Amino acid sequence: MTSVKTADAVIGAGYGDEGKGLTTDFLATRAGGEGHALVVRFNGGAQAGHTVVAPDGRRHIYSHVTSGAMSAVPGFLSRFFVCNPLLFVKEYAQLQNHGTAPVLHVDERAPVTTPYDMMINQIVEESRGHGRHGSCGMGFGETVERQQHAEFALCYADLNDKSLLREKLEGIRHGWLPERLKALGVEQVSHQWRERIDAEGIMEKFMADAAFFLKVTKPEDPGFLARWHGRIVFEGAQGLLLDQARGHFPHVTRSHTGLKNVLTLCAEASIGAVEAFYVTRTYATRHGAGPLAHELQKPPYAAIVDETNVHNPHQGNLRFGWLDADILARAVADDLSDAEGSGIEISHGLSVTCVDQLDPVSHLFEVGVLRAIERNDFAAHLLSRTKGAFLIESHGPTRSSMRLSQEVAA
Repeated sequence: MTSVKTADAVIGAGYGDEGKGLTTDFLATRAGGEGHALVVRFNGGAQAGHTVVAPDGRRHIYSHVTSGAMSAVPGFLSRFFVCNPLLFVKEYAQLQNHGTAPVLHVDERAPVTTPYDMMINQIVEESRGHGRHGSCGMGFGETVERQQHAEFALCYADLNDKSLLREKLEGIRHGWLPERLKALGVEQVSHQWRERIDAEGIMEKFMADAAFFLKVTKPEDPGFLARWHGRIVFEGAQGLLLDQARGHFPHVTRSHTGLKNVLTLCAEASIGAVEAFYVTRTYATRHGAGPLAHELQKPPYAAIVDETNVHNPHQGNLRFGWLDADILARAVADDLSDAEGSGIEISHGLSVTCVDQLDPVSHLFEVGVLRAIERNDFAAHLLSRTKGAFLIESHGPTRSSMRLSQEVAA
């Protein structure tokens, strides 16, 4: 009897910041690490911030590189991932300081962000004043929009031809950028922004970054995943409540944050089954503008510590609220509905992080009521509400603090 090729999928169940990096690192190393596992980014781009603390104390916030790199697990940037050479170079240097040289494969079709996409993003977000959408200003959504226009599209394979790359960049700077700003209601830019747009040094720096990105990564054709024989761990970015089709527009990401892209990649790679791990903290968070149910003026528990989500000028401070079990269950159920009729077998569970930050008697919203629940019962209760079959609980910042059980929800 032929066994069905199975992959893991790590999917944020909220607004991001749930613990996807920690969960991915745990699953990748559990699968055997180097040569036995591959971490695949199936959406998003370098705006991610996935924190992993290695058992030896090394701490890194993954943005462009896949989580698991410090554990020598290779990564793959699929065609649904938006590459950003400028930010990659910075992250690569940080990882080298940790004694890590990540092994990263890249689909030749993957889109590429330019400095001009980042400029458009930041100029427009600044112009919105108090009506900001919550963007982190890294040009992800603008890259997705530009890619829909063949004249200005830029992908990983294009970086190999320097003359073509320069031509593309000039076209984006002098053709696409002013047209896009005008379409978004920005008729004029400040003198400071104009100087940055016109600066030749920015283009030269980007071309150097692109050359380095090519040098230390491995280009792959569309058949790469199908040829991979080890375990595949799909690593999501952002969360289900930011999905472009299901989130509260305009406070969404230009991305499918759940199973949709995973199913497409699995079909292409002849993967017949997926174990989906939906990740949530024990409380709700949101970074940036947009609705947040049951929002609080301060963190709900005294033990909460968050070194990753620091203030930035585009998104402000990390926001907190009570977790709503009904919102969580609905988000998971809606995402699972995308797999109906796909022919791919889906089993699902939860990865509940920050359990150690709860009070002995903690709280969540359920059926519109704030109810008390004991810390030791918190994760299992959420698993039952989402009708999951397996549960990971995190009681600290490293994978050694995580427990995986295969108990079927009641």
